[in-house]
Amino acid sequence: MIAHVRGTVEHIGLDSAVIDVGGVGHLVHATPGTLATLRHGATVTLPTSLVVREESMTLFGFSEADERDVFETLQTVSGVGPRLALAMLAVHTPDGLRQAVANEDHKALVKVPGIGDKGAKRIVLELGDKLGPALAAIPESGGASAPGNRSDVIAALTGHGWALKQAEAATDEVLEAGSVDASDTGAVLRSALQLLGGARRG
Repeated sequence: MIAHVRGTVEHIGLDSAVIDVGGVGHLVHATPGTLATLRHGATVTLPTSLVVREESMTLFGFSEADERDVFETLQTVSGVGPRLALAMLAVHTPDGLRQAVANEDHKALVKVPGIGDKGAKRIVLELGDKLGPALAAIPESGGASAPGNRSDVIAALTGHGWALKQAEAATDEVLEAGSVDASDTGAVLRSALQLLGGARRG
């Protein structure tokens, strides 16, 4: 198992990044929240999980080891593969998932694309207490801006090739609208990318 990779960020995409480790570029799939923390040319260390299939080996990277551990535990549920587990972490923090499972909050789980009512019930039933207790308090949702997250989202957008003014305008529009949790970097980034994508198509 590859427990982590340490190297230089060569490329940041919408759902993956390329990390140069000793001259070898490793394609690492990650959530928007994790990708938002990366910077082109910076040296990073990412906890990773290697998923081996008969036809492929796929590396998934995370901002912290706890996120990786939750990712691997989620896959013990029947019907939950690495892509769906990553999608769950793109929508919820590790502690958010712990709280959803502990409270049998099916509505929170069906917010994840690919999870329906039956899937949510199965996840709650099969996970039980496998995720353990919450490690930190869950931040409340709200429209208040989060300056640290704002700078992370703007940096991620400029890393994707958008101009600084465009990135700032899209991020501020999302934060001011209050339609997503301002403390959720991944959610803010996804909404900003949707705004910018619509503007480009127009």
